[in-house]
Amino acid sequence: MPDFLPDLPVDGILDCFKRSPGNEIKAGKFDSPDSSAALVANAFGWFLNRAADLPPLPGVPGGQALSVTLEAEMRFPWKDGRHPWLDVGIETETTLIGVESKRYEPFRPSKRSDFSDVYDSPIWGSKMPKYQRLSHGLIDGSRSFEALDAVALIKQAYGLCTRAEKRATGAVLVYLYAEPKTWASGKAVDPARVEVHRREVAAFGKMVAGDAVVFAPLRWADLLDQWAMFVKLRPHVKALRERFGVLG
Repeated sequence: MPDFLPDLPVDGILDCFKRSPGNEIKAGKFDSPDSSAALVANAFGWFLNRAADLPPLPGVPGGQALSVTLEAEMRFPWKDGRHPWLDVGIETETTLIGVESKRYEPFRPSKRSDFSDVYDSPIWGSKMPKYQRLSHGLIDGSRSFEALDAVALIKQAYGLCTRAEKRATGAVLVYLYAEPKTWASGKAVDPARVEVHRREVAAFGKMVAGDAVVFAPLRWADLLDQWAMFVKLRPHVKALRERFGVLG
């Protein structure tokens, strides 16, 4: 059993992870000191049964949360194959918000992700032309990213678009990332890699601006600073900072 922070609905968090295909808790990845899943589960798990206490995420359109879930599946408009999962799903009256969290992943050696042929079909019509243009560039090699997993983000945006359209709401893909100075081991994170990632996040945002799924980058440090402004959330923020250190 992972060592969760106090005052968390542990059974609810475990149920969320059991639904997901990766099941990082069962696989043992959750126990790694570098785990991004442990960070996001401990941070957002607090709100599973009290969505009204989650402030609107800074810089993210959508308004007050009505529900919060961990490991949210965003299904494509077909039955077979793999569908994207986001670390957090947040629903408001007007918007479906999917949160993809990264901690150390962008600063590790790159792993190549690819699109299957189905992503080249005109399923999303005129709603996602910039995401599709970028996906074509990644396929033909005219666009590339070193630290940012742009392929995964595009797939997640497509899933959000499909699910939001069914619910007749807007959609926002929140890219929640850390900029740590050191690994959990104490070894320094390459600052050049951090800068590359920062530039690529900004570039990705410009490339897809104006499409149906809003791309909203957000740093963990800025999110926790916002939460710390609320008296009710200060003990939770304090516990997160003590457990996971300076996230940057």
